[in-house]
Amino acid sequence: MTNPPAPRASVAVRGSVAMQALSDATGEAYVRVASRAFILAFYGTMRNLRLYPFENAVVQQSLQDLSFITNELITREKECEFRVAGEFIFVNGTRLRLDLDNYSSFSALLTQFRQNGIGSLRATRAPAIRDWTVLLGYLQNPQGGDAADRFEGLLKRLTDTSITSFEIGPLVEGDEDQSGERLEAKEKAKRTYARSVTATKDVINSVRMGQSANIKKIKRVVQGIVDQILSDEASLVGLTTIRDYDDYTFTHSVNVCIFSISLGRRLALTRLQLYDLGMAALFHDIGKARVPSEIINKVDVLTDDEWRAIAAHPWLGVLALFSVKDQQEFPYRSMLVAFQHHMKRDLTGYPRSLRTKEMMFYSKIVATADGFDAATSRRSYQTTPMAPSAVLQEMRDNPRRGIDPVIVKAFINLLGIYPVGTFVVLDTFELAIVHAANPDPELLSRPLVRIVSDDMGNVQYPGVVVNLAERGEDGEYRRTIIKTADPDRYGIRVGDYFV
Repeated sequence: MTNPPAPRASVAVRGSVAMQALSDATGEAYVRVASRAFILAFYGTMRNLRLYPFENAVVQQSLQDLSFITNELITREKECEFRVAGEFIFVNGTRLRLDLDNYSSFSALLTQFRQNGIGSLRATRAPAIRDWTVLLGYLQNPQGGDAADRFEGLLKRLTDTSITSFEIGPLVEGDEDQSGERLEAKEKAKRTYARSVTATKDVINSVRMGQSANIKKIKRVVQGIVDQILSDEASLVGLTTIRDYDDYTFTHSVNVCIFSISLGRRLALTRLQLYDLGMAALFHDIGKARVPSEIINKVDVLTDDEWRAIAAHPWLGVLALFSVKDQQEFPYRSMLVAFQHHMKRDLTGYPRSLRTKEMMFYSKIVATADGFDAATSRRSYQTTPMAPSAVLQEMRDNPRRGIDPVIVKAFINLLGIYPVGTFVVLDTFELAIVHAANPDPELLSRPLVRIVSDDMGNVQYPGVVVNLAERGEDGEYRRTIIKTADPDRYGIRVGDYFV
């Protein structure tokens, strides 16, 4: 029996590429580059061992990549420690941020470590390829019913095979502050979000290159978002706080889709109507794919010609949607939303309406979601985004924003006075991130928050969720928000607490 043909590129990092990347980095940058390379190599080797026999050239190359990067870390840092805590990954004490492009590797490793009861994997001397083979082989086929049994089985396997290069630590009780059912729901939400961003990126890049977009794939994405929101809205809305700077074009479209569907649900739209609304929201900015990227990403003030190019994206979006293959299956409302989402309620926005006609209902919803996510996101020309609570207040109180007040009121009821992701200071001097709106409409000013720092300023991961509506024995509220703050000032990335 012959081995399957090797793929054109391995998931793992090639030794020469890794050598160059690691040699160019220094200090903390080195740790982050090496950590990412280690995770990719770890995940790639596990995947290849699952797909191919041990003797296959792909597996052998993956093992060499993993050994190389591990040895580099040990040489430079004196150790290589991979540790999981809640839903975070640490390599040599450095917490790694979620990268949507590397979501699969992060998620797969977290799942493997949890299922096998492993909290940490540490090497202080270079493991041989045989050592990695035994370890990864056990992770693929663990022995035991629950995580504790599997962990003990791993320790026995390493002892029986005389492997001493690894120090394995158990998953510390309390690392996961949520039930297994809740964690599973969050994992499903993350998969939905990551797939949505990837599919959106493919479609926008296809339009940018003049190629045909896969509409059926996008329809499946929207259906997944709708189903997720109907079953577990909070998890998916929480992921909109990622707002990845590098992937803004794609994450923005997905965020607007999530906000729009959630808002449509509050406005009593049917499931079928939510599908149509989701398609319209996901494609609302498709016209920007036909605007030169140097204009979209320009940091300085736009010239008049550049502004006209940007302002043309609504009608360019309509043209793009008309040219999509199988566009007869495309909802007509999506074209209207692409054209109208910047018009404003009184039609003073752009493009100027040729007829005095009110914006379509879907366009009003998408315009609200679009305005909120754009104002609260970091972009090339907006390195300091507005606080979510300030954006809602502006949308509610400033008529020049041109947002329908009824839609804004529904949006505030959805997100609360302090929207998900708002960074706040409590009267206990603790720092917190708004985790979810209070389900009681009378308590919108008292959301559920995740405490991320104690009263002495010690940052906590993953923190603990508390309800600001809780009262003490004296009948007074235990905690109260006194102000919002900039998380960057405290070195905290809000999105990390939702992944």
